[in-house]
Amino acid sequence: MEFYATLGAACADRETILALFRAGMTGARLNLSHTSLDACAGLLTEEFYPAARAAGVARPHLILDLQGPELRVGALPRPLELPEGGQVLLGPGGIAVPACVVDASRPGQEIALDDSALLLRVEAREPEGLRCRVLRGGVLQSRKSLALLGVCLDTPALTGADLDNLDRAARFGVTHILQPFVRGRADVEAVRAALAERGLDGVQIMAKIENRLGLEHLEEILDCADQICIARGDLGNAMPLWELPSVQKDIARRCRARGIPFCLVTQLLWSMEQRPVPTRAEVCDIYNGVLDGAAALMLTGETAVGRYPVQAMEYLVRTAGRAMADFSEED
Repeated sequence: MEFYATLGAACADRETILALFRAGMTGARLNLSHTSLDACAGLLTEEFYPAARAAGVARPHLILDLQGPELRVGALPRPLELPEGGQVLLGPGGIAVPACVVDASRPGQEIALDDSALLLRVEAREPEGLRCRVLRGGVLQSRKSLALLGVCLDTPALTGADLDNLDRAARFGVTHILQPFVRGRADVEAVRAALAERGLDGVQIMAKIENRLGLEHLEEILDCADQICIARGDLGNAMPLWELPSVQKDIARRCRARGIPFCLVTQLLWSMEQRPVPTRAEVCDIYNGVLDGAAALMLTGETAVGRYPVQAMEYLVRTAGRAMADFSEED
């Protein structure tokens, strides 16, 4: 089984990365919505790969999570408090968002930020942008995710930045591509073609299922992707949250039936961003995910920005190990 961390400020040194490998990590994700391969050159060549060698991991997985059609707010000079009931402006005169968001939004449209941690409702379109009411408040950080609830925008499968990063993938030993917001076969084939053009036929495509279109076209995605990633953050934005467990179980069942590996990600140990011990619900979630057949588990903020990255990996690996042992005993 594969155990992935997300690289970030909390694990940007060789000592911490070595500890992650010794805890059971088999590879790492780079979230390119926030950076580029060139910007991470030092982290990879001076920290990540030397740590892997020191841990005896000959060929660690390096996973690029591309930008793709994912929507995000722009850079902020500082974290921004959005009080519930207050107003905020999205667009040229306020918080920077993609132009397509402003073009597609109308009064009444709900907009989720940061994996639905914050929720806005558009009240008016103005020359400066979208005047929104804060329905669910909190602190907004730079480059956090954005979703127009109930709306799927027609955006390209690969951005210019994605193509630039793929140009450099071989140099940095990339083994997997996490393709966000896959909507159907055409999106996967676009990435496959881009990889082939660069001589990267051996790089595996992990198709992220995180919107309604991906669910509707799951069978054709299973036909052409190497792996599936059940990305519960934005997938949970696409439906009432209480429906998410059933959808996760259904995707897992269909992957098992087709013999396609799948990875489970988002908030596996979310509380460990701040606490040294997970909740009981979190370890039960991991255990059940393994019993459902997950081939890989991935931590995100827990290792990228959390206070306890190594402890989080230890809990992930040990909980999964207990599940695998129990599953073997049942056989």
